[in-house]
Amino acid sequence: MKRGDLDDLAAFAVVAEHGSFTRAAAQLGMTQSALSHAMKVLETRLGVRLLSRTTRSVATTEAGETLLRSLRPALEDIATGLRAAGALGERPSGTLRITATKHAALTVLMPALPKFHEACPEVRVELITEDALTDIVANRFDAGIRFGELVEKDMIAIRIGPDLEMAVVGTPDYLARHPPPKSPRELAAHRCISYWNARSGGIMPWEFEAKGRPLEVRPEGTLVFNDGDLILEAALAGRGLGYVFEDTASAHLAAGRLVRVLARWCPPFPGYYLYHSSRRHTPPALAALVGVLRDAARAGSRHS
Repeated sequence: MKRGDLDDLAAFAVVAEHGSFTRAAAQLGMTQSALSHAMKVLETRLGVRLLSRTTRSVATTEAGETLLRSLRPALEDIATGLRAAGALGERPSGTLRITATKHAALTVLMPALPKFHEACPEVRVELITEDALTDIVANRFDAGIRFGELVEKDMIAIRIGPDLEMAVVGTPDYLARHPPPKSPRELAAHRCISYWNARSGGIMPWEFEAKGRPLEVRPEGTLVFNDGDLILEAALAGRGLGYVFEDTASAHLAAGRLVRVLARWCPPFPGYYLYHSSRRHTPPALAALVGVLRDAARAGSRHS
């Protein structure tokens, strides 16, 4: 694109919007004759007539409408980019509302908050934890943190967490009284501590993988919770086998308070993503938080 082409195209969009050389010239800060000449030069360069002129009005031709349909979003993107570039010099402030699961909040967001608040001390963070997948637009959240597979395709999703693993755990005493299962199907003979999934409105299946193929088991037991910490506590109390995030049980496994079973059936899977509705409306505070979370994720991958 030659120098001046973008100016002429932007001027054409203003003329089309106002339907008047007089009003468009006033907005652009140029004379009416200079604007008319610029439009004639543009039409000559493109080889088509873009504007139909009368003594009283100006209207776009069919070719002009075709150009305008592509031109409007392109000019909007340029304007957005200029605003975003200018915002980098602003000090982030205001309120940042985030929805996340409790595990995501504890393992990904909370460790990053000290560094974020050091960089952005004027930002107020409102964190709402819930398992249900929240409509962040309807509920006025700036962003959500969930697994990537749950994020709607029209959202902007950014990986911010390491791979995770699920773990089936029980106490040494429980497993001494109940032979450890050698495959997920043998869980039917065990007391399993279940998780009530608010998103599905039912008991969450335990997901495994056998030779690259998924396998689901619907656990049976007399205890059902909607909180992973309670499942872990019940397992520690010897009430049965729990299906929990491995990182939440790692200290108990290392200390021998819990024993892991079926480990080879629980391969790693992608961790958490932060998602928001549009690149065009990313506030400086959210951009700063994304930067801190991505830095933390990269640092974690280097030390893992």
